[in-house]
Amino acid sequence: MPTRILPAVGDTDAVRSVTTLLSQLPDAEPVAPVVDSTQLIDTLARLAAESVDELPEVVIVHERIGPVPALELIREVALRFPAVGVILVTSDASPGLFQAAMDYGARGLVALPLSYEELASRVQAVAQWSVGVRRHLGAGGDVFTGVGGTVVTVSGAKGGAGTTLTAIQLALAAQASGRSTALVDMDLQTGDIASYLDVQFRRSVVDLAAITDISPRVLADAVFRHDTGLALLLAPAEGERGEDVTDRAARQIVSALRSRYEVVVIDCGAQLGGAGAAAVEMADRALLITTPDVVAVRGAKRAVRMWDRLQIRKAEETTVVVNRHSRATEIQPPLIQKITGTAVAATVVPANFKELQSVVDAGRIHELENKSSVKQALWGLAGELGLVKVADGAHKAGRGPVSFRRRRES
Repeated sequence: MPTRILPAVGDTDAVRSVTTLLSQLPDAEPVAPVVDSTQLIDTLARLAAESVDELPEVVIVHERIGPVPALELIREVALRFPAVGVILVTSDASPGLFQAAMDYGARGLVALPLSYEELASRVQAVAQWSVGVRRHLGAGGDVFTGVGGTVVTVSGAKGGAGTTLTAIQLALAAQASGRSTALVDMDLQTGDIASYLDVQFRRSVVDLAAITDISPRVLADAVFRHDTGLALLLAPAEGERGEDVTDRAARQIVSALRSRYEVVVIDCGAQLGGAGAAAVEMADRALLITTPDVVAVRGAKRAVRMWDRLQIRKAEETTVVVNRHSRATEIQPPLIQKITGTAVAATVVPANFKELQSVVDAGRIHELENKSSVKQALWGLAGELGLVKVADGAHKAGRGPVSFRRRRES
């Protein structure tokens, strides 16, 4: 059986060198190389959606791949696609880097300049390991082999746009439809999810920041299980501690959550830091919440342009959600779409704060009534985004007033 090998190499000269050697390996079936981390994850996700058997046995990651650093990319591949063996190609073959690569989930390391014998030996060993893992996965029905949960980030065009309310209701809708759901407060200095849900907590996202290997037990210790069934990973009570959550830590945390939950909703707030930027970059869907006024729409346009400049996310990969919508306002969704250059959600959230005031003041936003037009809109948005699933009894009491649509497969 041929060994399928997928190179992830951004450098043109390195691509030529790697592909030439791979084509000479016995029983090797090189796949067309991918040029960056995003393309690699998207390619693997698409293949895994068909079947774990469609995945390549070996992925070769070049040290200069980007925009996600090579080691971080290896960790994400190892977490999301455990049946794929990863080899790091690097000019630094020191024991320290070798140990780091193994800690991040690599199955081998090959030094530059490439040697046919060394590459052939590593590929053969990793391919055998991958085949063994797949044999084990095929025998165990309870082993997770999917592409990982869906990650949705919710960011605000400006403060007070409704980011936290949106994130909470999207997570509640997903949980109520039967999906295991985590809600993360990545608004590290001013996060309010705990206040909105009347939660007293000791642990926060900061407790995971310094951990290099986030095991299921470690993750469970940091998560707060809410009465609604949501798994909450909250912002620190002391805002200054949010600086401990680096972009590297955020990637590890998001990857760990993705591997354990079907849906991960992340409230990124209105201020972009390193952790929030990493979350937006890794997200399957990135939402930007705006209100239909000049200041907010300008803020949305500014945020979209900044994400593009920083190579976090392209405008066409971002979805704007219009909150506090009214037919009487001059600024309507089509105009917002034209100004920002993004997609705009078909679902708009009506301006009806009176429905929210009592539950917001009580810190019980999860008790918002089903008849609320705001809740209906936000749960409808969850359906539009594919965060909920169709199940028998989906319209029973407590499941919300909207009809859920089946999640589209990627």
